[in-house]
Amino acid sequence: MAAHKKKSAGKAKRQVYLVDDHPIVRQGLIKLIEQEDALEVCGEAGSVGEALGEIRKLGPDIVLVDISLENSNGLELIKTIDDLGLKIPTLVLSMHDESLYAEHALKSGASGYVMKQAASNTLIQAIEKVLDGEIYVSKTMSSQMLKMAFRGTGEKQRSGTEALSLRELEVFELIGRGNSTREIAEQLSLSVKTIETYRANIKDKLQLRSGTELMQKAIHWVENESHNIT
Repeated sequence: MAAHKKKSAGKAKRQVYLVDDHPIVRQGLIKLIEQEDALEVCGEAGSVGEALGEIRKLGPDIVLVDISLENSNGLELIKTIDDLGLKIPTLVLSMHDESLYAEHALKSGASGYVMKQAASNTLIQAIEKVLDGEIYVSKTMSSQMLKMAFRGTGEKQRSGTEALSLRELEVFELIGRGNSTREIAEQLSLSVKTIETYRANIKDKLQLRSGTELMQKAIHWVENESHNIT
């Protein structure tokens, strides 16, 4: 966890707080953001527990947060910021597919969603849009969400995945992308036993009888949801 001193005595820069559990990623984001004349990183953290106290103390203009954090997830932080009435907009920056997670993020209170694979100028545009009080998702995702709003939840309800918690959904997606239990544990910084518990919970909620059925369902879901955006 680190707070950054303000460097400019001139026109006040908009303050950005970073939450990502990879220090190298945070350093890259700091370098990118501070190339902008109007933006400055005021602090950084790798977990929800580390971040919350500093966010309350520093009162940044925006919080940039990853979904996958050690022993937690960024949406819990977003919900807490909202519950505390801090009125600080949050922007999710994640490796997870926008088509699978953006809606969850917005429902949790985020003001936008950007994938880490996006171009650097896309992130800056998203930050500026959220700071202006708007919602940011890609044009493709925006179109897809409008379609879903008009036709109802449809496919998502039938898939049964609405019953899954965010962490269960993360595990489900990683199963569908061919990851083993140990690989999922490493990616989410959790124990193998914890992932096995999540797998059991997912099977129960989706009424699946075996690990094979779980894998088939997960693969089908990932393929279906990822190609839903056209």
